[in-house]
Amino acid sequence: MKNLLLICLFFAQSIFAQTTNTWPNKPVKIIVPYGAAGSSDTLARIIANQLSKSLNQTFIVENKPGAGGTIGSEFVAKSAPDGYTLVISGIGSHIIAPFQYANKYDPVKDFTHIAFLGGPPLAMVVNPNLPITDLKSFVSYAKSQPNGMVYGSPGIGTHGNIIGQYFAEINNISLVHVGYKGGGTVVNDIAGGQLPAGIMTLTSAKTLVMGNKLRLIAVSSSKRMANFPKAPTFEELGYPKLTSTTWFSVSGPAGMPSSIVEKLNSAINQSMQTPAAKEKLEFEDMEFTPMTTQEFNKFFLNEITTWGPIAVKVLPK
Repeated sequence: MKNLLLICLFFAQSIFAQTTNTWPNKPVKIIVPYGAAGSSDTLARIIANQLSKSLNQTFIVENKPGAGGTIGSEFVAKSAPDGYTLVISGIGSHIIAPFQYANKYDPVKDFTHIAFLGGPPLAMVVNPNLPITDLKSFVSYAKSQPNGMVYGSPGIGTHGNIIGQYFAEINNISLVHVGYKGGGTVVNDIAGGQLPAGIMTLTSAKTLVMGNKLRLIAVSSSKRMANFPKAPTFEELGYPKLTSTTWFSVSGPAGMPSSIVEKLNSAINQSMQTPAAKEKLEFEDMEFTPMTTQEFNKFFLNEITTWGPIAVKVLPK
């Protein structure tokens, strides 16, 4: 009996080793927990395209939006940890949203965090027909609204949501949040006049800002963006705590084999530094910093420490 168990264990280990060594030997699915046309979707398609070439396998992007990115993320958390189902994780879905959707998943225990992708700053934008030309007039206009000023973000619990509520608290104004299923739909509604203002990634707002369909009031970067030199940062306007980047990353279910994780980390870092990827990132006003798996996990835990208390304080229970 003992020998039989040893033989079974040997074959199980052998099959496992063969599986991890040959990964990927079938298409890999990358879940984007937000709608199409947003920053997470853009990054997913950049790496899917590059990984398909470098790893000689198809990487498929699938959007599963809703609930601040938790629907798609929960789907991945419950998937097999074999490296064939990944998720575009990030500050919204894995740092902020879990404090509001505590029963969905544990952002640390339920995932294998693989690689950092970086991302764009947030943009505060308004409909250009409103009497709002800067942050001061934004606050004044919000105070003049008897029932509060409505603003949109890519979803409840997203980075745009938490920055909006934090900004409202700092200025003692009422901002009524409307959560969408991605940044693309928010900016279209603001430009169309259905929504007065919004906070989303600069990537999502860029095209309509450049077309004068949206007015850019402020950005959350540490310095002014090269493509928008007239747009001030929150920091220079007196809000240093709002300086941040809507960063994204790649994660998988908890328990993924380390060999696959390291292979993915290396391939993603290389993919993000190809000329084609760099050109796309620059166009989208995104910044990328290569990190090892260990460096990214340390960064991830630090972000929870930084934004967790703020999320608990300002997000609705």
